[in-house]
Amino acid sequence: MLNISQLLATELSLQSFQVTNALELLAEGATVPFIARYRKERTGEMTETHLRGLFERFAYLTELEERKGSILAAIAQQGKLTDELQVKISACLQKTELEDLYLPYRPKRRTRAAIAKEKGLESLAELIKSLNTPIAKPRSLEEEAARYVSSERGVLAIADALSGASDILAEEMADKATLRAYLRDFLLRTGVFTSRIKGDQAEGSTKFEMYRQYQAAVKSIPSHNLLALYRGETEGVLDVTLDFDEQTVQTYLASQEIHTKQPEIRSFYQAMLKDAFNRLMKNSLLSEVRTIKKQEADIESIKTFEANLRELLLSSPAGMKPTLAIDPGFRTGCKVSALDQTGQFLEYQTIFPHQSANQRNQAAQTVKHLLEKHQIELIAIGNGTAGRETDDFVKEVLKTLDKKPIAVMVNESGASIYSASPVAIAEFPDQDITVRGAISIGRRLQDPLAELVKIDPKSIGVGQYQHDVDQKLLKKKLDDTVESCVNYVGVDLNTASKELLTFVSGISAAIANNIIAYRNDHGAFRDRRHLLKVAKLGPKAFEQAAGFLRIRDGKNPLDNTAVHPESYHLVEAIAADLNVPLTQLDQFAEKIKTVNLKKYITDTVGEPTLRDILAELEKPGRDPRAEFKYATFMDGVKEISDLKPGLELEGVITNVANFGAFVDIGVHQDGLVHVSQLADRFVSDPTQIVKVGQVVKVRVLEVNEQLKRISLSMKLGEMKSSENPVSSQLPIPAKDRPPTAKPQAKPQPQTQLKQHPTSPTLEDLQAKFGKKRS
Repeated sequence: MLNISQLLATELSLQSFQVTNALELLAEGATVPFIARYRKERTGEMTETHLRGLFERFAYLTELEERKGSILAAIAQQGKLTDELQVKISACLQKTELEDLYLPYRPKRRTRAAIAKEKGLESLAELIKSLNTPIAKPRSLEEEAARYVSSERGVLAIADALSGASDILAEEMADKATLRAYLRDFLLRTGVFTSRIKGDQAEGSTKFEMYRQYQAAVKSIPSHNLLALYRGETEGVLDVTLDFDEQTVQTYLASQEIHTKQPEIRSFYQAMLKDAFNRLMKNSLLSEVRTIKKQEADIESIKTFEANLRELLLSSPAGMKPTLAIDPGFRTGCKVSALDQTGQFLEYQTIFPHQSANQRNQAAQTVKHLLEKHQIELIAIGNGTAGRETDDFVKEVLKTLDKKPIAVMVNESGASIYSASPVAIAEFPDQDITVRGAISIGRRLQDPLAELVKIDPKSIGVGQYQHDVDQKLLKKKLDDTVESCVNYVGVDLNTASKELLTFVSGISAAIANNIIAYRNDHGAFRDRRHLLKVAKLGPKAFEQAAGFLRIRDGKNPLDNTAVHPESYHLVEAIAADLNVPLTQLDQFAEKIKTVNLKKYITDTVGEPTLRDILAELEKPGRDPRAEFKYATFMDGVKEISDLKPGLELEGVITNVANFGAFVDIGVHQDGLVHVSQLADRFVSDPTQIVKVGQVVKVRVLEVNEQLKRISLSMKLGEMKSSENPVSSQLPIPAKDRPPTAKPQAKPQPQTQLKQHPTSPTLEDLQAKFGKKRS
């Protein structure tokens, strides 16, 4: 069998010790964030991305080895396991190749070949095989077949005998692993997906209009196009076929299987090969190719979802400040909730600023009262229905105040899902669903990560065909992304919700509940070591979690840093040598560059960990997320009817797909910046240019008010994106924060057939993917 560790080292270009140590840590119960952050010496500084890739491939190969064992046992039980076959099976690196090898020995239903064998025709098939050689002497097939005619065995004519022999040879040929592998690859290389609209539906009558007459090469079809085809097929709108040159297939099979020049034998084999392919191979191979391409599309779509979710979760927090959260509405009014600087709910009011002038005045007085009463510093306004109108109302109120809170439009995607969820009900059992929604909007502004982890990522609105991809894989990847983001930022142990704590390394849902219970019973944690008093949180869980949990104003200043408790003694030694007391961590920055790392290296702690410690001491307790920025929507532009070509606006990226980016420009309908309009150069991967939550400036290219389609461009010449100070900023001193980790670039998509370009038109894409804000 395979040496999995050595194979992984070779495949992933790693050293043997990296693979061995990483797998040992995994077996010991260590999490990916913990290994990547606190065990760099053992893994050679492998990143989270490298570790997850290693563990996924390890799991695949482990499953493969288990499958090999069961297959070898099954073949051996049949008495058909040869040394050659065992070597081939043992050397397999892919599940598809392994199943191809097993196919001839897999238990089958009572096939035509099996029936022919029951009639005693197997020896005739073997005779015909012996005649299919360059040196075989000519013999009459009909004369040979005549010997097998027997009413007792059910062979009533010569044709029946030859047909039965053909069935036996066809099944044998169709089960050959080498032929199946070649033909599968042939379909992947040369096949063409073709679609058409079913029935006589009028042009423009379906959301799959761009696929009415569509073709794309199998090898290069973009993932979003393939998923759209499969969805259209599932919904009964599209007929999707995978076309290929069948004559080329027959020519190849003949070249591999026909070895004689005898016309009679060649004719027999040609007919047999055609039957074997059409009856026994074609449908299964087409299905396999479709499955392979679906898996590739799923992975590509999920990668995009992961990247968008990461950027959204790592959105800059406005800060834990007193906040007034407003869930806008026309007829039912605006729901207003006041939150304190820890996100705790204070009180709730309903105002009606969009009814009569008298009600608008009353609403203004209510807002002023709440602002003053709770010393509000932030105002969060949901961007759904009545969002822009409510934003204008708030601006009017703020003009009358000397001390003006900062008002920000907040993406409320998924807030309604949260407000009706068991999580929200448990948090606020006595509050109405609308109150919970407003609270969520406010908390999203204070700390997006802490609030968004309470919502199923699929409800946040940053995915692409998220309901069409492999749901098990999607959940795993999104959970990994949330875990990565939570541990990257760190969690305030004394304010974190159960949902947030659950994603901390080493903490299960049960332990998270126990932490909350301990906090409620004993008050705020003052020392990381007190975690060991929490039920079910033992030394292993403490090891995994402690470095990612923060305690502000605790007994030990290091408890509010990413320094792990196991390394406190090193910091104490460094502090003593620098003559800086731990209570004055801010003074470390001035002297940190004079530290000689080699002085503190031990058998278990090397330079990587020491570098991390010094980096943390240089800026203790810093938030790694970027500086907070927010978009300012243009006054007077509230509806799609207010847009005109050439108009330049500020907006926020709400979703990034393979074909471009969607931008909220404050008109309740996201506009699309097609990939060709993202920059003045060729862009193969939109995530290289934009990310979810980024503030950008765009120019309106085209507006179709009837179909609610908005085409935008970021080719603004003298205008710049949010990488420059074009957007409004909160006065948060975070210039030194490191940039958010960016996802790896995806490979450049290949082009389609000439008659159907890879990139769909702006109009078609917006018809399919454009999001209307409700």
